[in-house]
Amino acid sequence: MIKPLLLLAITFCMLMSHVPVWSQKLPLHVLRIATGELPPYATETRADKGIALSIVRRAFELEGIQVEFTFLPWSRSLAESRLGKWDGTAYWGHKPGHDQHFILSDNVLTEQWVFIYRNALDFKWNKLSDLRPYRLAMIPDYTYTPEIWAMANKGEFKIDKLPNDLTALRMLLLKRIDVTPMERNVACDILSRNFSTAEAAQLSAHPKLMTESFTTHLMLPRVLPDSTARMNSFNAGLKKLKSSGEYSRLLAQVSCPKGWEVLTKTSPSP
Repeated sequence: MIKPLLLLAITFCMLMSHVPVWSQKLPLHVLRIATGELPPYATETRADKGIALSIVRRAFELEGIQVEFTFLPWSRSLAESRLGKWDGTAYWGHKPGHDQHFILSDNVLTEQWVFIYRNALDFKWNKLSDLRPYRLAMIPDYTYTPEIWAMANKGEFKIDKLPNDLTALRMLLLKRIDVTPMERNVACDILSRNFSTAEAAQLSAHPKLMTESFTTHLMLPRVLPDSTARMNSFNAGLKKLKSSGEYSRLLAQVSCPKGWEVLTKTSPSP
């Protein structure tokens, strides 16, 4: 005679064999990614959370991983992620010191950093020392380049440290500063959403890039044991995304004010 418990087990296995495969899937683990505001690339105001974060999300999704973004001040998202409070942080320019605490992904996108100035200035630059006559606005949390920060910290520039790019553009129009380094498409987005066409027409972006290789990255903390495997999955998904037409479509989502189209590229580089 079959014991009752054995009979129950056999019955359960028979029932499970008829359950549809999709209903047997376990819930996906959701990675918690800390980030900050930098529209159009990362912003809580957009349904897709911004161009760069869309790329991060889609790359993980292609590997069967879901992500959830939490918006914090950039400095806080970096500090808390370094300690492992978050599964990672996105997205960041490559800065000396990041590699010590984080595993960096392959390039998410290449930003285009330029100098924004008032048209009334006869602004020209070829090397960083050419900036010395001007008053610059700089955002303390931004990466820029090691060279420009080194010169700024040595007092070789006249700088005002400001909280964000919107404030920098307002200060430019008020003639409180002369020049500010800014990502080209970030400038387009801010000008389109916060300034009139007449105000935007008073400013220009110098065509020479601050650097030709401003790569940006997802960063996963080394203190978390799963970070290496997760990064391998992300890089694999990113490679798939870049080989598809979707990646180019995501990069093309930039809006520039009238008159700026001829001064700017329409999308960042892969």
